[in-house]
Amino acid sequence: MRLVLVFLILLTFKSYSQAGNALDFTHLRAEIKPNSDRSVSGTVRYSFQVKGGATSIAFNAVDMEFSNFYLGNTKLEKGINYDGKVLQLAVDLTEGDYQIQFDFNAKPKQTVYFMGWGDRVKANEQIWTQGQGKYTSHWLPSFDDMTEKFEFDLTVHAPPEYQVVANGVLKRQKTTDGLKTWEFDMVRPMSSYLGAFVVGHFDKKVIHSSSGVPIELYYEPKDSAKVEPTYRYTKAIFDFLEAEIGIPYPWQIYKQVPVRDFLYAGMENTSCTVFSNQYVIDSTAFVDKNYVNINAHELAHQWFGNLVTEYSGDHHWLHEGFATYYAYLAEKELFGDTHFYWRLYQTAKTLANLSENGDGEALTDPNANSLTFYEKGALALVMLRKRVGNTAFRKGIRSYLENYAFKNVMIADFIREMAIAADDDLSDFRKEWLESEEFPWEQVKSFLQEKEPSLKQLFELREAVNTTSGATPELLGFFNAESPIPLKRQLVYEFHQNIPEAALEEIITNGALEVRQMAALTVDEATKPLQDEFEAMLTDQSYITQETVLFKLWEAFPENRTTYLDRLQGIMGLPNKNIRLLWLTLALITPEYLPDNKKEFYNELNAYTADHHNYEVRQLAFQYLFQIQALSNTALENLIQASESPVWRFKKASRKLLNTINTTENGKEQLRNLRQRLTTHQLGILNQVLAK
Repeated sequence: MRLVLVFLILLTFKSYSQAGNALDFTHLRAEIKPNSDRSVSGTVRYSFQVKGGATSIAFNAVDMEFSNFYLGNTKLEKGINYDGKVLQLAVDLTEGDYQIQFDFNAKPKQTVYFMGWGDRVKANEQIWTQGQGKYTSHWLPSFDDMTEKFEFDLTVHAPPEYQVVANGVLKRQKTTDGLKTWEFDMVRPMSSYLGAFVVGHFDKKVIHSSSGVPIELYYEPKDSAKVEPTYRYTKAIFDFLEAEIGIPYPWQIYKQVPVRDFLYAGMENTSCTVFSNQYVIDSTAFVDKNYVNINAHELAHQWFGNLVTEYSGDHHWLHEGFATYYAYLAEKELFGDTHFYWRLYQTAKTLANLSENGDGEALTDPNANSLTFYEKGALALVMLRKRVGNTAFRKGIRSYLENYAFKNVMIADFIREMAIAADDDLSDFRKEWLESEEFPWEQVKSFLQEKEPSLKQLFELREAVNTTSGATPELLGFFNAESPIPLKRQLVYEFHQNIPEAALEEIITNGALEVRQMAALTVDEATKPLQDEFEAMLTDQSYITQETVLFKLWEAFPENRTTYLDRLQGIMGLPNKNIRLLWLTLALITPEYLPDNKKEFYNELNAYTADHHNYEVRQLAFQYLFQIQALSNTALENLIQASESPVWRFKKASRKLLNTINTTENGKEQLRNLRQRLTTHQLGILNQVLAK
C-alpha cells in the first residue's frame, strides 16, 4: 500500500508536528452506537505502520469528546491536543507496526441524519450517513483526505427492532443488554469518506450476479410490492458492467438502501449505495421516474471512485464523468442504441447552449458544476472511445483500473494509460475536451447524426421548417410505425404548433405512451376537439400524464369537474404524491364537489406538510396550500421547521415561501400569530423573516 508522508498529512490537518516521517494506516476497527439524543459514541482502533520514525498522529474529528487513549498497551496521559476539528497526539515512534485506540462521543451537525427520530410515527425512524468528500469526520475520527486508504470494519450497536446496513459483509449479530450488535467486515482498503451506515426498518431481497456476488436489495416493509419495479434490471446492470469494464467487481458484496430525505439521488459508499426513497416506485411510475440510471451510475462508482480514487477535486471527472458514461452504456444495453444516442443528444444540446452563452466550463476546473463533471465528462469518454476504437478503449480502461487499484489518480494517469493502449498522443484530446471551456458541439452533432438516423432526420426537418411555411407534410410523415419514439416525442415538443388539430388528435389516439405524454405536457389547453383524447389519457399508465390532463380538463371543462375528480379519486401517483395533492387541491376549490368532505380534504392536504413525510411531498403540499390560501397554522409551523431542512433545495424553497407570505399584510399577521406556538429556535427563524 502507498505510504503517506506525515508532512502531507499534517498539511491536510492544519497541524504543526514535525514533518518528514512516514505513516501508513492499514486498518480501522470501529464500534459505534447512535444514541437517542442524536449523538454517536464509540471506540476506534487504528492499525498503522511507521517507517523512519514519527512524532505525532493526527485525526480529523469535528466537535467530539475523547477518553481512554491507548498506544498498543500503553495508556496515553499527555500530549493530547484537540482544537474542535483536529485531534493530534504527540508520540515518539520508531519504525514498526502499531495500534492506537480511544473512545469518542460526537454530536454531528451534519453527515449523520436522524430522520424522524422521536416522532410519533415510529415506523418512519431512520439514521443514515452522507460523507461525500471529507465529512465522515463528523461522526468518526478519521481522515479528510481521499488519499488515505485502509480496511474499514464497522460494528454498530442499535435497538433490536431496527435493521442496520453498512459497508462490507455482515459477519455476526448478537443481542446483549437490550442492544443488537451488527459486525461488518471489509477486506480491501478504501477512503474514509466512503464509510457509511443506515439504521431503520427494512426487509431485503437477495439476488446474485452471474459471477456470484451477493446483491442485497433493501426496502421498507410497506414497499414490498414495489421491489421489482424499483430494482428492475439490477442483475442485468451488474453483469453488464463487469463484462464491459473487464475488471471483476472489487468488493465482497453489494447493497442498496433507500432512505427518506436523502440529500442527493444516491451515494456510492463502498459496497453500500444509499439512495433516495423517492425512487421506490410502482410499475406505473416506472415510465416517469425510475431508478435504472442512478442504479447503474452508483454501481459504476464502485470501480470509478471507490476502487480508483481521485487525488483531489481537480480530477473529479475521473469519478462522475466515468460513472455517468458507464450508466449510459448500461441503458444502451437495456434499451437500445436509439435510446442511448438520444440521451446523449439531450445533454449535448444543453451543454452547447451553455457554451454558446459563455457559461462553458473545463473538466479540469475543480469548481465546475455537476452538469460539466457528469454530462460533459461522459461525452468526453464517448468521443475518446470513437477516436481510439473499442479495443484500445477497453484495454486502456483495464490497464488503468489494474495499475491504480486501491490507489489515487490524477487525470494525467488515465490519459497516459489510454495513450499507451491506443498508441496515440492524446494531448490534443486533453486540450479540447478536458481543459477547454468550450463545448465541441459541431463535432458531437456530426457524430450523433452518423450514429443515429433519426437524429439526422431531426436536424434536416428543422432546416425544412426554417425555410418553408411549416413543412407540415414532412413533419407528419414521421408519425408512422417506423419512426422511433424519441423522434416523435421531440417533434411533438418542438412543432406541436405546426401540427393541425385533426392530426394531433390522431397522434394522441394512436401514439405510444411517451408520445401521448409529450402531447399532454406541451399542448397549451384541452380544447373541445381534443376533449375525448384528453379524457382517454386520464387512464394512461403514467402518473405525470394523469396529473397533467386532470388539471387541463378541470380547467377547460368546468361542467365536468366532478366526473374528472371521481375518475382519479384515491390515486396517490409518484412517490411525491403528485396526483393526490393536486386532487385534494382541486377538490377543495370545486364548490360542488363533495361539499360535506371539505374539512377532511383540508386536513389531509395540510397534514402532508408534516416532517414525517418526504420533503418532496411536503414541498408540493406547501405550494398548493399557498396557491389556494389554505395554509393552516400547523402547516406554517411545519414550513418554519422546513426552512432548517438539511436538504438545501427544500430549505431554500421553504425560506423563499416564508418570505413571500410575509410580503402581504394578511400573511404577515398570520405569521405573527404563530409566536405563542413556537419553540425558541423556531421563534428566532420567524423573527428573522418578520424583520425583512
